[in-house]
Amino acid sequence: MGRDLRGRALGVGISQDKKGKYVARYTNNNGKRVKKVFAKLQDCRNWLADAQLEKDGLNTLSDQNFTVDLWYEYWIENIKGDTIRFNTRRNYNERYEKNIKPYIGKMLIQEVKPIHCQNILNKMAQHYSNSVIEHSRLVMRMMFDSALENEIITKNPVTKSVKCTNGKKSKEVRALTVKEQKCFLEIVKGTSNYNQYALILQTGLRTGELIGLRWCDVDIKNRMIHIQRTMEYRYSSKEWRIGEPKTLNSIRDIPLTDEAIIILKDQQEKLKLLKNIPAKWSDMVFLCRDGTPTKNSAYDTKLFYYCDKIGIPRFSMHVLRHTFATRCIEAGMKPKTLQMILGHSNIGITMNLYVHITNEEKQKELKGVEAYLKVI
Repeated sequence: MGRDLRGRALGVGISQDKKGKYVARYTNNNGKRVKKVFAKLQDCRNWLADAQLEKDGLNTLSDQNFTVDLWYEYWIENIKGDTIRFNTRRNYNERYEKNIKPYIGKMLIQEVKPIHCQNILNKMAQHYSNSVIEHSRLVMRMMFDSALENEIITKNPVTKSVKCTNGKKSKEVRALTVKEQKCFLEIVKGTSNYNQYALILQTGLRTGELIGLRWCDVDIKNRMIHIQRTMEYRYSSKEWRIGEPKTLNSIRDIPLTDEAIIILKDQQEKLKLLKNIPAKWSDMVFLCRDGTPTKNSAYDTKLFYYCDKIGIPRFSMHVLRHTFATRCIEAGMKPKTLQMILGHSNIGITMNLYVHITNEEKQKELKGVEAYLKVI
């Protein structure tokens, strides 16, 4: 997979030279290596996609076997390729296989109309939330946009009018109240995962970032942790997947609070008690008793147990990240600063999804302006 001068992935067969030009390379059906240089990345990608189409025999619109299924397979493997993370690819495939393919997969791509795409969304409204429906729409729009750019079709059938808003309401992810947070930490104090829970509440780490954290990323002297990877256990393949964080903005430095430093120093002492740590995991910050990382699902399973014990609604690890963000805003942190700490590319994501104003905070704020509201 080629990368640009800043280390960002460009996709298979594409690289950037020292002058900033984009170079596309592929091997044709005769085994000959073909290269072409472009000033713009999109032009480079389009040329390479056209070349690959011709190589695969998909360059003719009259091909009766050129179905939506065939285009999607080509699009996800050759155009998206390695430019998207494993989880993103998995989510695209899930939406296509479950919701899109059954209705238009066998159709010729040039015969797909807006009504066909609308029908998919309408069918989904009976069983899915609006957010999942919108994700399916996004996959279709991107897939057909790419076909349009490569002159496979003359118009994208996913028009502005193709939408659906009558799906099931998405379950709102809440943040813990101050009382719930305090009660939770008191209950889990001294348990095997306490340091992990507490560190997220001090830093806002994603679960995958927490699992993938290494001691080489921790700079206690300068009170900073460097987020450079994410890690997830895939049960389907029974292996750990280690990759780059969610977005470029997710590669970030997070300042450490006094409490976070105490947590990390305590974790160092806990690791000294482990007798056998495999070499491949020797630099990991958080490990199980057997010296291996804790699987992502195991964290949530434990959380559910503690929630039941406390007597509060069950919540997942991600709620701890939401809670961190909410506490920061309640304490007066600037939204832009919080955006950088959380690793969001858009401040709207920070404010709309990750910050929850609790009833206590609303009462506190209203109390502060109460005198100004009294006009008689």
